[in-house]
Amino acid sequence: MMTLVIVLMLVFSYLLIATGHFTGVNKAAIAMFLGTISWVVFVIWGADFVQSQHAAEYAEFLGGSESNAKTVKYFIYDHIFLKYVGRAAAIVMFLLATMSIVEILNNNGCFDFITEWIRTRNSKRLLWSISLATFILSATLDNLTTTMLMLVIMHNIVKSRPQRMLIGSSIVLAACCGGCFTVIGDSTGLLLWGDETVTATHFSTFLALPAVVAWVVPTVLINRELPSRLDIEWTVAPYRGDDTRLNRWQRIMMLIVGLGGLWFVPTFLSLTRLSPFLGALCVLSVLWVVNEAFNRKLMNADQMSQRRFPRVLQYGAIQQMLFVMGIMLGFGAVTETGVLATIAEWIETNIGNIWVIGLISGLLSSAVDMFTVALSDISFAQSLHGMAGDAGAYAQNGAFWLITAFSTAVGGCLLAVGSASGIALMQMEHIRLGWYIRNVAPKVLCGWLLGLVVLWAESMLI
Repeated sequence: MMTLVIVLMLVFSYLLIATGHFTGVNKAAIAMFLGTISWVVFVIWGADFVQSQHAAEYAEFLGGSESNAKTVKYFIYDHIFLKYVGRAAAIVMFLLATMSIVEILNNNGCFDFITEWIRTRNSKRLLWSISLATFILSATLDNLTTTMLMLVIMHNIVKSRPQRMLIGSSIVLAACCGGCFTVIGDSTGLLLWGDETVTATHFSTFLALPAVVAWVVPTVLINRELPSRLDIEWTVAPYRGDDTRLNRWQRIMMLIVGLGGLWFVPTFLSLTRLSPFLGALCVLSVLWVVNEAFNRKLMNADQMSQRRFPRVLQYGAIQQMLFVMGIMLGFGAVTETGVLATIAEWIETNIGNIWVIGLISGLLSSAVDMFTVALSDISFAQSLHGMAGDAGAYAQNGAFWLITAFSTAVGGCLLAVGSASGIALMQMEHIRLGWYIRNVAPKVLCGWLLGLVVLWAESMLI
């Protein structure tokens, strides 16, 4: 009975997340409530769940002692709950580190190079320049942070709202496509990498070309709807205070330390086998020291104390991290009921084909949330085949994990509301869902399907 209650809470949360743009209920609040209440229900009826799922481990934990409500709670906390907390916390800490790195770089004007690079009135050059910059940055940084950074740059220079809506849509797509082909560019890739179901090199090798196709095709179609000359107003670079006195080589050095350091994280993992967030925190600490060294002589004591701490803890960033934490904890509770294995068996028996599952997942991502759907797919597969199956599509670097990462990332752009980046665009430019469906969704669909064809051709080589 309690298994049904927990599953119904998960389904109801999915519905609230999917309709959040209509109801106005924040998906981070929903996810955190799900993560909390699911484990409360699990603990209250913990004896039943423990005996059905962990009977042998619990008997060993008791060591001959008598079982009671207190020992059940201690066992759940130490042997079950903390495992899911650690898994979710590793991703949240990585997001926190990357967002802090972006904030330090942005505060020091390191991204002003992008504005200099895209300085043009030609629509084709500006669209491709800003999209390419987004695609490259999102491969290292998280999607939401990259999207917000590029949308602000675009909003400040393009004055026509219809033009901003089209260019902003291409930015969201570039961020999602760029993030999905590296293990550090998207939460799904981080999750797969942390579970050792994929390796960084193989993941990027096989997803790079499909991601490029899924980005380029819609962008070409969007470019055809833009006028040859854009309504642009180039303004004087904003005054940030004494930090604008950093010279060019200092800003380049900070970019190398920040972004280049993140590219070293996969090597850090392969050498140490420690969690990727430790590598990201190491990069952040080095960049932080460089930041203080470069700025110390330019600021008085009061300014230095204000600049010493990055302003990363802003509302949107906190929402994203809390959402990831909440939804992963909620899914952890559902996993421990044992129901996921039953559902996974039904899916494999009645659907079976991983490409059909990928198509369904992409369509669901457009309406629900791409990370939520990806987490569902991964949890179903792991409940049936383990972290990485012995062979076939579910083995380490198997096709299933690649299809899931690609389809959920690009599918989340089909309706904009399926990704945090898309929702940020809709809020910033006041885009209606109907306009996006008419003008952008068909273009994204073309790119997604062509990208899946490319991925299928590559999978024949695995």
